Amino acid sequence: MKGIKSVLIFTAIVLLLSLGYFIYAYNVYPGIPERETYLTEIGEGFGEVGLWALLFIYARTLLKILLGKGAIAHRLLPDYSPEISLPVFQPLLGFLDRSHVYVGIATLAVILLHMFLMGIPFDILFFPAVLALLIWQSLFGLFLAWRFTPKQLKKFSYLVHAQLVTGIMIGVFAWFGHLLIDD
Repeated sequence: MKGIKSVLIFTAIVLLLSLGYFIYAYNVYPGIPERETYLTEIGEGFGEVGLWALLFIYARTLLKILLGKGAIAHRLLPDYSPEISLPVFQPLLGFLDRSHVYVGIATLAVILLHMFLMGIPFDILFFPAVLALLIWQSLFGLFLAWRFTPKQLKKFSYLVHAQLVTGIMIGVFAWFGHLLIDD
């Protein structure tokens, strides 16, 4: 339970700090006028596809934690072993593992297109933070998938890429950022 407790504490801290910055940005930055153009409509569609793709990617992580599979499950729940083996989820987990790299690449492309087409205001710090975290995750994911990556870099990349905290920050920052511009 120590691992889960740490994730929950981290999430609470990120939420509180983000809420503080949200209140600050809401009071300091002027409202963003809504632009209804053909490109922003397309950008909204890309944003929705990006959200579903991120949910697909992190569903894999959640499923691994619930089934006690993989290094992340052992870090968060070292003493956990599911009492019931759920063979129904094994093919799903296999599919998620095989498609993770491709969905990750597509997710990055879709979210970058969303940000570009929507004209995201980078003076609000949530957006550069989300962009930096997405590039961070993608870069180290690339080092994991690329077969010419040196062994030490691949080892480090796994430790950096397989962090649930990055996904938590992406989700929280994107949510608060959208609250600011959708007001």
